[in-house]
Amino acid sequence: MTYQKFVYFFGNSETDGKNSMKNLLGGKGANLAEMANLGIPVPSGFTITTEVCLLYLENKQYPDGLMEQIDEAIVKLEKENDKKFGDSENPLLLSVRSGARVSMPGMMDSILNLGLNDDSVAGLAAKSGNGRFAYDSYRRFLTMFGNVVLGIEYEDFESIIDARKKEKGVKLDTELDTGALKELVEKFKVLIKKKTGEDFPQDPRKQLQMAINAVFNSWNNQRAKTYRRLNNIPGDWGTAVNVQSMVYGNMGETSGTGVAFTRDPASGEKRFFGEYLINAQGEDVVAGIRTPQPIETLKEKMPGNYATLVEIYQKLEKHFKDMQDIEFTIEDGKLFMLQTRNGKRTAAAAVKIAVDMVNEKLIDKKTALLRIEPEQIDQLLHPMINPDAKLEVIATGLPASPGAAVGKVVFTAEHAEDMAKSGNKTILVRTETSPEDIGGMNAAEGILTVRGGMTSHAAVVARGMGKPCVAGCGDITISIKKKKFTVNGCTINEGDFLTLDGTAGNVVLGEVELITAGVNDDLKTILEWADEVRTLGIRTNADTPHDASLAREFGAEGIGLCRTEHMFFGDDRIPAVREMIMAEDEYSRKKALLKLLPMQKSDFKGIFRAMEGYPVTIRLLDPPLHEFLPDHNELTRKLDKLRSIDGDRDKIQQLKKMLARVEALHEINPMLGHRGCRLGVTYPEIYDMQVEAIIEAACELKSEGINTVPEIMIPLVSHVKELSTTKKNVIRVAESVIEKNNVELDYLVGTMIELPRTAITADQIAMEAEFFSFGTNDLTQTAFGFSRDDAGKFLPYYIEHGILDHDPFAVLDQDGVGQLVKIGIEKGRSTRADLKIGICGEHGGDPQSIKFGHNIGLNYVSCSPYRVPIARLAAAQAFLEQDNK
Repeated sequence: MTYQKFVYFFGNSETDGKNSMKNLLGGKGANLAEMANLGIPVPSGFTITTEVCLLYLENKQYPDGLMEQIDEAIVKLEKENDKKFGDSENPLLLSVRSGARVSMPGMMDSILNLGLNDDSVAGLAAKSGNGRFAYDSYRRFLTMFGNVVLGIEYEDFESIIDARKKEKGVKLDTELDTGALKELVEKFKVLIKKKTGEDFPQDPRKQLQMAINAVFNSWNNQRAKTYRRLNNIPGDWGTAVNVQSMVYGNMGETSGTGVAFTRDPASGEKRFFGEYLINAQGEDVVAGIRTPQPIETLKEKMPGNYATLVEIYQKLEKHFKDMQDIEFTIEDGKLFMLQTRNGKRTAAAAVKIAVDMVNEKLIDKKTALLRIEPEQIDQLLHPMINPDAKLEVIATGLPASPGAAVGKVVFTAEHAEDMAKSGNKTILVRTETSPEDIGGMNAAEGILTVRGGMTSHAAVVARGMGKPCVAGCGDITISIKKKKFTVNGCTINEGDFLTLDGTAGNVVLGEVELITAGVNDDLKTILEWADEVRTLGIRTNADTPHDASLAREFGAEGIGLCRTEHMFFGDDRIPAVREMIMAEDEYSRKKALLKLLPMQKSDFKGIFRAMEGYPVTIRLLDPPLHEFLPDHNELTRKLDKLRSIDGDRDKIQQLKKMLARVEALHEINPMLGHRGCRLGVTYPEIYDMQVEAIIEAACELKSEGINTVPEIMIPLVSHVKELSTTKKNVIRVAESVIEKNNVELDYLVGTMIELPRTAITADQIAMEAEFFSFGTNDLTQTAFGFSRDDAGKFLPYYIEHGILDHDPFAVLDQDGVGQLVKIGIEKGRSTRADLKIGICGEHGGDPQSIKFGHNIGLNYVSCSPYRVPIARLAAAQAFLEQDNK
């Protein structure tokens, strides 16, 4: 039988592993081995590989040969420590800790002081000459073993300790004497027998096997699974188990334990940052029972140990070339390092540390760019909830648009606008939003919806505006009549304060302190470095001059999607839009459209100016016409009310006519109905007006010496003849306007690829289209057969149960939708080699999707303004990662 190594030893005499073996040994095990290789004092131990974890979880038993390798490693430990595992007079005690290949702090389980029993505790007391230390270690072991291995609630042990401290009239665990600790040990054993029906296991070998089982099983505990889902960590990585000889920080005033960072993890400042406790074990520092001391005061209490610790942390940071998170224990005056790992840090700290380390010549620019998670930049661009604030989270939905906002609850867009005029900040709470709510969404500080997903109307518009949004919060029940909503037993009335955390998807009761954000010099530097290497263009989705200007400030190189329908909802425009819809013949429609023409032209001129000569892709009208009319139920209520009071007959007739038009335009499935280019084919005068406004705006600016690059995009094309028919009209109108203005103007006519048939026939489509823009929101919807507004009801279940790895509306489905995009690119360029191709769906701001787009040959991605910096960094990383292959 072929020998397979499952156990890797590290210590003074020999070390099997090294830092590059993280996939096999986990981050903790690999770094312990690396520290041993560097000659840093590390308690000797061994690592059981992640392969064993996966085999154990799959088969519920260990692979052949594992126990023999563990026994061999224990013999080595006994020799190095001159102690015996299971011995009653000179016992070797062990810690058993988890260690995945990436840091998952606090998500899995650890056990300290393993090997103690009723006999060895007496031996430990005699050997150390410190009975209090021995029984303190035993009661800690019973607590951790009882909780982690046997599943007894931690609070059950704590309540016994609290009762004993109360009896003794003391506040701290350290004030309990040896007798009190002996009593606790006996009470803990009684508790274990009561809860499990069995005595606490006295055999150290059995303790070790049960502890290893528990640590492997903790890979699939709920908090670990949640952490993996939130941080995109695969479930098939598994965890290693690290078994180390114990060192003790609880032996008295010459002992202690601490946690520190080689730089400030909150600000990134280059200073030693951490805390420690005298006469304590590791869990005491984070448990909050005692107040830890700042690390710098250790210099006064133990100057020699502090000097050694400084020397070691500097050596570790220089070796690993990153900010380190270290754990240490001082046992009776001797320093031991228990762990080092790349430290978790805030977004601001990540950016500062990366820039500083380049300036210090510790790393190069390429490393700095790859070290920052693109999503972290989001935190720097939006207000955030103060991390120190106390929160009462009353509901959780989808984190549809990042950032945080505080305001008074309102239930209608009109109310939000009215409140804004009087200087009041609001949170707009809706069952779902519609394009008609655009004014209120703009006026509100944040948006909360009961229905909808990550690409719902609320989510898309909020991201474009840079406003926080929590969508799909299905636990909420709204009563518009009573002006309140209820959720999880809590009632929120109109006017009550609410805080939204769009980054986490949390709804928080009351006013919570926010931290403002913005682009600082360090972030500017990182983004400039990103621009030096990336080859993928970054555009923005913007519908107003304000959004366009904001996107330019963030580094956008044009507009990849300008949605013209959002321009129709202004108070001065909606009457003309509705007049056009209500028109019964072409002449009446054109008459109404003439009123809209100057308004549209003004919009386009503002956007062109803001873009300063960069290309602007303008999508002609896309949504079905009924979206611009009042809601059917709202019209019915108004009509019934007027009839009940015998109201104005002309108004009644007007409402009846509009209601009839709403009913006539009603569609069973409007997302697949009379919209997009189908409107342009059946009502060409609508697109004619828009094209005239676009080209007139460009011509007038050209006369002023301002260059513009209009790209006219025809939406929802499914057949090449739809495109050729509509394109013919576009060119006819455009050339007529150019001739009339007597200027030279270049423009392009292209299409959105948002239906599977269009992608599959892209070679035919490219014969007419001069550019493609993949509308991946609708392409995902039609490829999966998911309604993006309704999928939020089941997608979280799909993701939680592993049916899908990600929400396909947030992260591009590369195996399905991505292949349609790839087919579209290949077929399109087979007909038109110089075809310019981009993505303008919400995936244009997702780092994974951006990297996929780079790899398959997109020219650009387009995203909401606040995601432009994220896209710039992700595009640079895509180039660097591909270059490394």
